[in-house]
Amino acid sequence: MNCEPRHHYTPKHGSWLDMAEIELGVLGRQCLSRRIDNIEDLRRETKAWETTRNHAAAKANWQFTTKDARIKLTKLYPSIE
Repeated sequence: MNCEPRHHYTPKHGSWLDMAEIELGVLGRQCLSRRIDNIEDLRRETKAWETTRNHAAAKANWQFTTKDARIKLTKLYPSIE
């Protein structure tokens, strides 16, 4: 296994990034909130969690609208009028 760090450009204000952080938080609370002794168990547990979550078609309740973004992130969303 290659353990060298990989660098990926990620925009600071991307809703997909926020959703990924939310999903990692859910993973931490639902699956990783206890000690797991070895990598094999960790892989098995996270795979089972992922399968269950995907089967349930879990969705994020995203409430930040474009209108809200234009107010809060004025510099990033120029007026189109």
